[in-house]
Amino acid sequence: MRQSLVVGNWKMHGSRAAVKDLLGDLLSGMEAVADNVDVAVCPTAMHLGLATKTLQNSPIELGAQNVHSRPEGAYTGEISAPMLADYNVKYVIVGHSERRAYFAESDELVAEKFSAVQAEALTPILCLGESLQQRQEGITDQVILGQLDAVLEAAGISAFDNAVIAYEPVWAIGTGQTATPDQAQEVHQLIRGHLAGADNSIAAQIRVIYGGSVKADNANELFSRQDIDGGLVGGAALKASEFISICKSVD
Repeated sequence: MRQSLVVGNWKMHGSRAAVKDLLGDLLSGMEAVADNVDVAVCPTAMHLGLATKTLQNSPIELGAQNVHSRPEGAYTGEISAPMLADYNVKYVIVGHSERRAYFAESDELVAEKFSAVQAEALTPILCLGESLQQRQEGITDQVILGQLDAVLEAAGISAFDNAVIAYEPVWAIGTGQTATPDQAQEVHQLIRGHLAGADNSIAAQIRVIYGGSVKADNANELFSRQDIDGGLVGGAALKASEFISICKSVD
């Protein structure tokens, strides 16, 4: 039985005061969240220190939004996996659609980041997703599996024994649109089935979470699908009450 996972991706939001208040509200609300769901938040890099201190000995795990592919070097402004490990980070998002679109991150670079995260015994959250044009052209499967295969070829199927996959249809992020539960389940099943072609046991245990405009009013229906193991939550994660409601939506 896979343990559900709900991750809040705060993106480029928050001041020290706002982050402190949000974390406090989340911690207060965690008593209402069942034990069958793991919860994590990914603040900005500027707020990792504050979050590490605040979340110490709490049920909320810490995640990071990005990482460099190298452990150190002359890469001004970048943050490495060893640095994240110093802050007790557990999860690291790699390949988010915004990184792919705005910073031209290729499938190959995403694969390098995936391996860099695992080299520090951290857990990558590998994001896969298609654009609206790609969905309309009927090449969703080709795009998703191409992104997945880039990591499989570089890291091998065994690497997915310690990884999370997030399906995030790009057309449903920040647009107010959401893939229907059936549309999301179809892609999650595709991902799991593709991994099963390499290793059935890893495919059965890996958590595949959904990341396209998850909200309190659609979470329960999404999470009820067989291959949807939780959510990567964007805007709704900035509101403690809504994020807690999403966490409580896990059956």
